[in-house]
Amino acid sequence: MPESTIAEQLKKFRQSEATTLTEQRSAVKVLILTGLGLNCEVETEAAFRMVGASPQRVHLLDVLDSSGPRLSDFQIVAFIGGFAFGDHLGAGFVFANKIRWRLYEQLLEFIEGGGYSLGICNGFQTMVRLGLLPGLDGDYRTPRATLSPNDQLGYRDAWVTLGFRSDSPCVWTAGIDRMDLPARHGEGKFLAENPELLQRLDTDGQLVARYLDADGSPTEEWPANPNGSLNAVAGICDPSGRLFGLMPHPDAYLYPFHHPRWRAQQDRGTLPEEGAGLRLFRNGVDAAACSL
Repeated sequence: MPESTIAEQLKKFRQSEATTLTEQRSAVKVLILTGLGLNCEVETEAAFRMVGASPQRVHLLDVLDSSGPRLSDFQIVAFIGGFAFGDHLGAGFVFANKIRWRLYEQLLEFIEGGGYSLGICNGFQTMVRLGLLPGLDGDYRTPRATLSPNDQLGYRDAWVTLGFRSDSPCVWTAGIDRMDLPARHGEGKFLAENPELLQRLDTDGQLVARYLDADGSPTEEWPANPNGSLNAVAGICDPSGRLFGLMPHPDAYLYPFHHPRWRAQQDRGTLPEEGAGLRLFRNGVDAAACSL
């Protein structure tokens, strides 16, 4: 769906009466997968709740149990940040394998049924290792990319600036031009299986988020790009735009004072009413609400 169409649909939805908006947003159920080394469940749940959805935190092992909740009970599945299985064997690798061998058919049914998904940091790594992203040609099983160790080896925790594609099909980023977010990872360098695939993702608008330098240009240079990703890639979506993953943390910018320069923004009169990260969550929830 073209970005203009997404934005128009969301704008029309947001013009509904307040009671209608509250009811439709609250009808969006979000599954937040937790446990096994993940540690961003509280802020992710808070983000979805702040934009009106109904999130539920569930340990992955409970979801894998036959008596646990089914993915089809939810409209959004969130893969959160953290260090699943201590990032041993590669970030997100073991967590993805747990899902692949015990939950994959449910997950594919969820996607084919129109479900939405957001992956943040370790969650993005998991989605890529599963093959959910980039999800080309309807294939959500085959990994076509990876997130490798940063060029500047070691874990880096610092704020970065992202620019978003205005022509992307991604519903999560509709109407968003740029955003400051904290990035904190040791394995965030996005690599496609070959240059042709990377070019295809670029042409199709699936390279949604890019690291920007001080001049506002996409960069592969450290520290503005904390990992050395080619084409400055910080996040990608699938062709439908319903599945989106990124390395920086929108869940860590929910309030204005989360920004490291919030006092300067306040002095300039540019302090936002809410943390910019909430815009991503609101877009996803509203898009899901529109499809109910």
